[in-house]
Amino acid sequence: MDYISLNSYQHYSECAKLVEGLGYFLVELKVSPQRGVTQVQSVVASMNPGDNISVNDCAKVHRALLARLEELLGTDNISMELSSPGMERNIKNAAEFKFFIGRKIRVFCKSVSDWVGGELLSATESELSLKVESDNPELNGVERTVQYSDIAKAKFIHI
Repeated sequence: MDYISLNSYQHYSECAKLVEGLGYFLVELKVSPQRGVTQVQSVVASMNPGDNISVNDCAKVHRALLARLEELLGTDNISMELSSPGMERNIKNAAEFKFFIGRKIRVFCKSVSDWVGGELLSATESELSLKVESDNPELNGVERTVQYSDIAKAKFIHI
């Protein structure tokens, strides 16, 4: 899995500051012009691992983010879709892991050809650390570090 800085995405840094000011993380922001309309897809997560994102939360962020994007892009011809990470979000970029610290994730490790799951403890630019949850008593509760280069797939698990 690759680590691509989220600030390398168009308008991410400006929008992330706004969203964080509202008490959320901007997990994903895709801005793409299509047939005269700018399409925007965004995903927000709560800063508190124990909190869920409600429809009202999404609406609040949508209003503020849409206004900011209209200003940044110089147009009001924007179609924007904003959502929460969902029940089992596929993590596409290793830079997203930092938003899920304290939450349950699972990663498919190439080295063991199996899923490893548990609570995400930390995430850097090259690796993550998690507290393993396993049926095997020898592995359950063990802290494990996984290099992003060893990850084939990853999912955030909403429980």
